[in-house]
Amino acid sequence: MSKKERNLYLTNVPLKEAIESYIDGVMPNFKGFETEIVPVSESFGRKTAQPVFAEISAPHYNAAAMDGIAIHSEVSYGATETTPVLLKEEKDYQIINTGTPLKPEHNAVIMIEDVVEIDEETLEIRHAASPWQHVRPVGEDIVKGELILSESHIIRPQDIGALLSGGVHQVEVVKQMTVGIIPTGSEITELMRPLPDGKIIESNSKMFRALLNTYGALGKPYPIVIDDPEQIGKAIAKAVNENDMVVVNAGSSAGTKDYTVDVLREMGTVHTHGVAIKPGKPVILAEINGKPVVGIPGYPVSAYVVFEQIIRPLVYAFREENLPGIETLKAKLVRRIVSSLKHEEFIRVKLGKVDNRWIVTPLNRGAGVTMSLVRADGILRIPQASEGYDKGAEVEVELSRPLETLSNTLVSIGSHDLVMDLLANDLHKYDNNLTLSSAHVGSMGGIISMKQKECHLAPVHLLEEKTGVYNLDYVRKYFPGEKMCLIKLVKRSQGLMVRRGNPKNISALTDLNKKDVMMVNRQKGAGTRILLDHLLKKLDINPELLQGYEREMTTHMSVAAAVKTGTADCGMGVESAAKAMELDFIPVAWEDYDLLIRAEMIETEEIIKLLNVIKGPRFQDQVMKMSGYDCSETGNILAVE
Repeated sequence: MSKKERNLYLTNVPLKEAIESYIDGVMPNFKGFETEIVPVSESFGRKTAQPVFAEISAPHYNAAAMDGIAIHSEVSYGATETTPVLLKEEKDYQIINTGTPLKPEHNAVIMIEDVVEIDEETLEIRHAASPWQHVRPVGEDIVKGELILSESHIIRPQDIGALLSGGVHQVEVVKQMTVGIIPTGSEITELMRPLPDGKIIESNSKMFRALLNTYGALGKPYPIVIDDPEQIGKAIAKAVNENDMVVVNAGSSAGTKDYTVDVLREMGTVHTHGVAIKPGKPVILAEINGKPVVGIPGYPVSAYVVFEQIIRPLVYAFREENLPGIETLKAKLVRRIVSSLKHEEFIRVKLGKVDNRWIVTPLNRGAGVTMSLVRADGILRIPQASEGYDKGAEVEVELSRPLETLSNTLVSIGSHDLVMDLLANDLHKYDNNLTLSSAHVGSMGGIISMKQKECHLAPVHLLEEKTGVYNLDYVRKYFPGEKMCLIKLVKRSQGLMVRRGNPKNISALTDLNKKDVMMVNRQKGAGTRILLDHLLKKLDINPELLQGYEREMTTHMSVAAAVKTGTADCGMGVESAAKAMELDFIPVAWEDYDLLIRAEMIETEEIIKLLNVIKGPRFQDQVMKMSGYDCSETGNILAVE
């Protein structure tokens, strides 16, 4: 492929520099926003276009501030405990309630509890009233003509109350910024069933629209445009005409079908193509007819990062509003992170508080791993020109969830199983304030994290070859002299997952020796990997000779997906994963899948709730429906010293 066939004009401009130079380049040509009149009752979150002044005073009459009697203060003069004053109704006083207008002849209110009834028409008072006592005078709150809200003020709920009290029923506001969203790509389609091979569900535009809503802007999605320069150009022209900003999703990189940057060059000015961020480098910052047009990569994580790091500040900058701050916290990193010197990298992370320290665990870094966004509690920035962070480093995390919710999180680091997803769901249903956060690093990874006090729970299934016992020997080896516990979660069936119909006629582990059988493995330190190695050793099979032995996956479901899609013929995993992916399953062994925990945590409120869920019929019924599990010991606690 020649260089002309690919777009090689990608630069590597630092993020801050790219945004600032783009704003400086486009802002002078940006025509700004029109204004509109809206009812005050519908003005929440809008920005005032003009200063707003009160049209009436509040209150607009002298009003009683208490329940009692209205008087002219002079009739009370001389009243004391020893020389009380008698007042006659109509002649000297009028019974009045809070908020009632005072007659012109009255200028004070005496609280009802400060008067003594003598008869039906006569009251006695023992303290003189001062002028305007317990009276809300005209304009006490708001005076007619007074400034209620200044120009460029973002209207809050309390502002709406003040505007209405001041007699203002409609207000001139700046029209909300509208952002046109154009999804491109011949491979993407709207949600449909069944989904044809080669088609991907278009989801980014819906995510963009929701993000824009949190920025106080309106997203306007357009129909999907196929990879055709002419059609892309027509869609962009229409969107530019109808919106304040336009986002073109996908086609921004350097592939042979990435037409966006060429189309934008023909229609306007490309200020930057390529920003030094990862993920999201191929972003395009362009301008057409004085309006910002941004090309965003198609991978969901790249798209999200570009939106948060570039579109968000642009929206606030073009509205001439200060960018709201993001809540951060400092936490200890549980794994080393290596990064390129070329980019500022954004790592999705999980957070939890263990042993009074905040712990941060990195998630999968792939640009297409949407679930890393769903699971993330925050974002860890690695600056450009940095090689990353060492394990144990104190790092600053930008939060994507409220801090108070993170404080009620049980951190689980260790082996993966679908039952952990069920447990997380049921625990949150049991107590909406409690969350179970899982990171899948394998059983040995869980042991090490527990040893270093980086988690509350460590799911493990480690077979000791000499004794044939699960987990106990490993706990005694790695925690000598410490009081630990194993919460028995499930027994589960491990075996070989193969495609439906078993086209390679695999019946046992010995078939892995066949030259036409391609396997996929779990990562080093995973309990499943340890079990497989143990069984291969017993069968005198050299793992180095097995096709695909070095290819590693971090979860049972990723192994099942590899088999399902045909990139592997088989893989070791649990029966529930095989069933979930509609695969055949060849049983090999039963094993204990337990939760390792420090003994002092067993009596904590969070673990008591966890045990209540584990022992409950709802959780166990769901587990048994998945196949390949035994709950006969579920919820039992085994002390290990």
